[in-house]
Amino acid sequence: MYLLFCKSCQFFHSEFIREDDEEKFWKFVDTIQMFTSLSLESVRSYYNLIIKKAGQFLTDLQVNLLKLSLSLRAYSPAVHAFQQIARDEPPPDGCAAFVVVHGQNACSTKDMKKLLKTAAGRPRPYLYKSDHQYPGVNGTDLPVAVLYAEIGTKEFNTFHKVLSERAQDGKLIYVLRHFKNEKMLLSGYGVELAIKSTEYKAVDDTQVKVTTDNVDENDEVQGFLFGKLKKSHPELQEELGELRKHLLESTNDMTPLKVWELQGGQAAVIDGPLLHDGVADGVFTFQRLSESMGIHPGDAGLFINGIHVDLDLHNPFSILDILRTEAKILQGLHNLGIRGSSISKFLHLPSSTTLEDGYALDIRHTSIMWVNDIEKDSMYRHWPSSLQELLRATFPGVIRQIRRNFYNLVLFLDPVQEESIELVKLAELFYKHNIPLRYVIGFVLVVSADDKVDGYLDAGVALFRLLNYISEEYDEAQAFTSMIFNRVEVGETLSVDTVTAYLKKKFPKANAARILGVDSNYDDNRKAGRGFYRKSGLGALPIGLFNGVPLSSEEMDPEELETVLLQKIMETTNFFQRAAFMGQITESVDVVDFLMEQANVVPRINPLILSSERRYLDFTSSPGSPLMTPPDPNQCQYQSVISPYHCHCNNHTISAISITIISSWTVWIVADIEQPPGRQLLRNALKHMKSSSSSCRVGVINNPSGKPTEDNSSLYRAIWASLLTQSSKNTLDFTLKLLKEGNVELLKQGTKIKHLLKQVSGGMGHDAFEKKFNTMEVDFLHSQQKYCKEVLKLKAGQRAVVSNGRILSLLDEEEEFSVEDFHLLEKITLRTSAEKIKSKIKQMNLNAQKANDLIMKVDALLTSSPKGEARKDVKLLKDKHSVLQLAQREDEVFYDVVAIVDPLTRDAQKLAPLLVVLGQVVNMKVQVFMNCRAKLSEMPLKSFYQYVLEPDVSFFGNNSLSPGPVARFTEIPESPLLTLNMITPESWMVEAVRSPYDLDNIHLQEISGVVNAEYELEYLLLEGHCFDLSTGQPPRGLQFTLGMRQEPLMHDTIVMANLGYFQLKANPGAWILRLREGRSEDLYQIQAHDGTDSPLDAGDVIVVLNSFHSKIIKVRVQKKPDKLNEDLLSEGTESKGLWDSITSFAGGPSVNEDDKKKDVLNIFSVASGHLYERFLRIMMLSVLQHTKTPVKFWFLKNYLSPSFKDTISHMAKAYGFQYELVQYKWPRWLHQQTEKQRIIWGYKILFLDVLFPLAVDKIIFVDADQIVRADIKELRDLDLEGAPYGYTPFCDSRKEMEGYRFWKTGYWASHLGQRKYHISALYVVDLKKFRKIAAGDRLRGQYQALSQDPNSLSNLDQDLPNNMIHQVAIKSLPQEWLWCETWCDDRSKAAAKTIDLCNNPKTKEPKLSAAVRIVPEWSKYDNEIKQFLKQVKEKITEGRLSSSPSSPQHTGKT
Repeated sequence: MYLLFCKSCQFFHSEFIREDDEEKFWKFVDTIQMFTSLSLESVRSYYNLIIKKAGQFLTDLQVNLLKLSLSLRAYSPAVHAFQQIARDEPPPDGCAAFVVVHGQNACSTKDMKKLLKTAAGRPRPYLYKSDHQYPGVNGTDLPVAVLYAEIGTKEFNTFHKVLSERAQDGKLIYVLRHFKNEKMLLSGYGVELAIKSTEYKAVDDTQVKVTTDNVDENDEVQGFLFGKLKKSHPELQEELGELRKHLLESTNDMTPLKVWELQGGQAAVIDGPLLHDGVADGVFTFQRLSESMGIHPGDAGLFINGIHVDLDLHNPFSILDILRTEAKILQGLHNLGIRGSSISKFLHLPSSTTLEDGYALDIRHTSIMWVNDIEKDSMYRHWPSSLQELLRATFPGVIRQIRRNFYNLVLFLDPVQEESIELVKLAELFYKHNIPLRYVIGFVLVVSADDKVDGYLDAGVALFRLLNYISEEYDEAQAFTSMIFNRVEVGETLSVDTVTAYLKKKFPKANAARILGVDSNYDDNRKAGRGFYRKSGLGALPIGLFNGVPLSSEEMDPEELETVLLQKIMETTNFFQRAAFMGQITESVDVVDFLMEQANVVPRINPLILSSERRYLDFTSSPGSPLMTPPDPNQCQYQSVISPYHCHCNNHTISAISITIISSWTVWIVADIEQPPGRQLLRNALKHMKSSSSSCRVGVINNPSGKPTEDNSSLYRAIWASLLTQSSKNTLDFTLKLLKEGNVELLKQGTKIKHLLKQVSGGMGHDAFEKKFNTMEVDFLHSQQKYCKEVLKLKAGQRAVVSNGRILSLLDEEEEFSVEDFHLLEKITLRTSAEKIKSKIKQMNLNAQKANDLIMKVDALLTSSPKGEARKDVKLLKDKHSVLQLAQREDEVFYDVVAIVDPLTRDAQKLAPLLVVLGQVVNMKVQVFMNCRAKLSEMPLKSFYQYVLEPDVSFFGNNSLSPGPVARFTEIPESPLLTLNMITPESWMVEAVRSPYDLDNIHLQEISGVVNAEYELEYLLLEGHCFDLSTGQPPRGLQFTLGMRQEPLMHDTIVMANLGYFQLKANPGAWILRLREGRSEDLYQIQAHDGTDSPLDAGDVIVVLNSFHSKIIKVRVQKKPDKLNEDLLSEGTESKGLWDSITSFAGGPSVNEDDKKKDVLNIFSVASGHLYERFLRIMMLSVLQHTKTPVKFWFLKNYLSPSFKDTISHMAKAYGFQYELVQYKWPRWLHQQTEKQRIIWGYKILFLDVLFPLAVDKIIFVDADQIVRADIKELRDLDLEGAPYGYTPFCDSRKEMEGYRFWKTGYWASHLGQRKYHISALYVVDLKKFRKIAAGDRLRGQYQALSQDPNSLSNLDQDLPNNMIHQVAIKSLPQEWLWCETWCDDRSKAAAKTIDLCNNPKTKEPKLSAAVRIVPEWSKYDNEIKQFLKQVKEKITEGRLSSSPSSPQHTGKT
């Protein structure tokens, strides 16, 4: 199967490296620049050299994975995407490389420089996430130069030299996009040769070779050696010949024998080596797998380091991603000295979530004014208080009335803000209506903290004092209901006058001056609210907390708040129910305390700390990375560390107390200590360290604003001298005193350090300190400055906190990182991973210093790794007999792989080659458990299978590159009839492009030589889900288009109601998604989108397809305000431009406006295999002979042969019809069929609403093996009487077939009642009605429910509409519209308008002989088509094919 590849393939190397690190990508690009001058003897030499160069930036394990990715062509789409983007520029002629500067291109550096001068006057280009941007200054005012080139070529080097220099100087932004492509064979897919049923012969006889009856002695059919049998029993020659023929033609009849044979074979697998103990062992393991993992006998499972790899969902590309992610962790742990089985312990540490929206703030604070208390207020005294009430059954959606403060809403408000007014009114409404205020409401009023501001100057202060007065003199509830916001109109703000007027009216005896004035007695705690708000770190006011969790601005919308709170109450109820059931909460526990002790509760909400976007240092010494640990004065590996107990530098320990404490948390303070913000940051860290209950280490790295000298670094050098010479406790005390601003001022004024030392030091050793301080060089400060710039990526003087390797950069001097923030950071770090890592490292018995460093490094490694699903601990107990074990190579990084498989299943066919290749790529410890079924009722395997997968790029013996891997089947039995299926990743749309053979009916006995077939990856699939923001429902019938700037409409689709699903096919590249011109665009607009590559506020929705992984997007649309009452699928006429081209589907001439005005008959049909394509052509001819109306045929492209697709255009020209090849990929969420025939049946009925344009009103399905004898226009114009489709009922007139009419008894008789069972060979669909009543969505829903049972829907295309007859009505067409000899008597044949070649279950007569016998005109049509195809073939062969082939003589009506 073909897609893009290149001979030198450095593109793909660079893309692989880029995924690891963008900086390494550019270093690799620079490395291979020199190759242009090398003349290597072969492609293999070049390939090996590139691999060697890539190895400078990769570990050995990563190099092996690189080779696998090259073999898979995994980065072909990424490179190909750049070609499509380049085409949209478009590229200038004759340029191997070119630069685009703001929309204009240049082929030389000279022209480029001219364009750069005028760039400012032109709009900047759109940059994609996948673009390679050269590291440098990223200013919005800089010009952008986009280079399209093949890296490693001379043309690239010329441009790259100029562009990289200018980018480093901050003069431009340099972006690189690859530019070159060639085709090569793909891998990473499966090919299946399935054994077909030969109950009804369906092979085209035109290509069958004559075979003799001479039977070779070793002729084996189904286990019988007929050669030997005929020699042994010459008297039974005839009977043996009959048996052989029977066995060849029927596989189903052999099933019992095969099952018997297989059960013997499986017994050997299970019982053979086991004897008595082994059987018990196998049964025990079966039982354990079933109980612990839900894996039953016959099921398969693959686990890589405990990660479950579902073979139905994963493909080699996603498995490669898993291997890459795991490689980083495995190699990292290995490099850190964690080896062997210890690695597994660290891998299986539970990963904690780091979602910022999951954190809660502790709401037990005195500044919160609680309006009510459900546990104490008398209005709730009738409610039961037992927690067991949570577990009492209620109707869904009912909120229980329990006298506990389960739900707590806290609103932080500035009373003067306009937004506060509506929220308070809403809260008051909740309270007064006693909803039954099942949640407790509290307020935090954030008002002015200035003592000079009184209630007459500030409305906020006035309200605060008034509420205090009411709550003290009366009660809190009255204070709340007295909130005077109902006196403020919407759009206005609270004023002092409103407060004073209210006070006079409600409390005429009150002394207003004593309440609101300067000497107010009701001002207690005024500052507490603002203090709590400031310390909490919450965002802009107003803001709400539900059980401490901040509500988003969208949730705070008064219109949404009630719905949001009800939703949160439901979620919290589930949480408490679980806690009560598990015994985690008891009657004596305060529920608010219980809530506030949960792991997600933090003392402060700081987005910098809690953000899920995090940057980590790599301590694992990966190739090509800079040294990740900063230098110190003694050239130690690690910077010195302050700790309450110890101070150490590398292995040299200076300590008054023996180091025994192991710290889970190491924090580095990176700052300019000579500046106040830097000193404040270090002071806060040390204050936290003194007060922290857990042991932590604090290190210091200086990042000076300017060049460090002895004069401007004395403070920092003093701290270092203390670190290197004093005990930890002394150093800590000394540093805290030294950092006081008074002492800093003394130093600046010229006080000598030794004089200052006497004032601030306690029990320090002065001599050692002074000696170190006076002899300390400043070189290490330069090194630290460089480290901050190159590794930590900080600007000079910028502050940062590094917590166990996680870098938190403080962007400006004003940004505070308080003691509370250090407390929060420590809590988060310890809770997520550090404590768990510490417990594992303690078991390694390292000295404290090494253990502390290792905790920091392992924490950085594990927490920086992507979080996936939880790893499963797969232990196959008692595995002596039932498990095959393959040991790993010692002293190397290895993957722990467990495979559970039944050898006689499709999963085993996939798994075996996959494990073989993985074993060649990576070092694996493998356990394979044979999970066989004890009993079989049918043949479990009915196909031969090849997985196309290789561990490395392959070369020929002469060192040239081989085209690539192929599926090669050898030693296949010749007797069965086979059909070829491609088993590809979900997002691939492939088609057969070359094969003279009938790939649907491969009978090797009748073929001499080799059967070859070539497939091509035609498109990648873009899938999506679309919903209307207003209704939450999918907008059925909405149309999307996909295109480029130069060509906006290239592909299109329709949204279905099931999950709002839509799919678009496209090649790799950057695409613009739009609503289709016409009703879709008139009625709707795109409001939001996820999974796309453009910002939410961008005008165009840009989607980049650049990998073999499935791309699924979500689009939310909304009706335009003036179109709210209009229906997308209304009977109104489609506006001009809707579906006015057929670009959504390949092949066929375009439909212009004139054609659309004409009366056109739309005929749909499906065919697979040469025989049915032969029938299809004859059906088309019979339709055309009996109508004067223009005809347009619609064919399902998925299963058509290359020969049919090659000749259909010639036939269309000759016979004057239009055609279109439609394509749809079976959606992943819809139950998959595995048999090709059943898949084709599914396509006949399941996707009628999305296969055809909205402009097509009616479509008629005609089976390929039908012959039409009337004008089918009559059927199109037939009144369906409101039904969405019309089918012909089965005939009742042929009485001898009565025993085969299954619909007259059992389920069908009771289900249909008085209705008839209809045949699916011919039906007419009113697509407008079909879509309007959502018939397609209903059919898919019913199919999904029924198809889970393999025994239902045996005739899928027929059973489904008949089963749905009560929900989706069927109009019964007149009987003459479909005559079939099997069911209809001979007398009715004369009136038949179509004749269908139904299978006859009684005679099982082959289709071809039935056609010739039943339909007199069939042979005439057949001969005419044969003659025509012969002419076409001859003219193609001779190269003399004219633009229009001569029309053959038309057959007259019969």
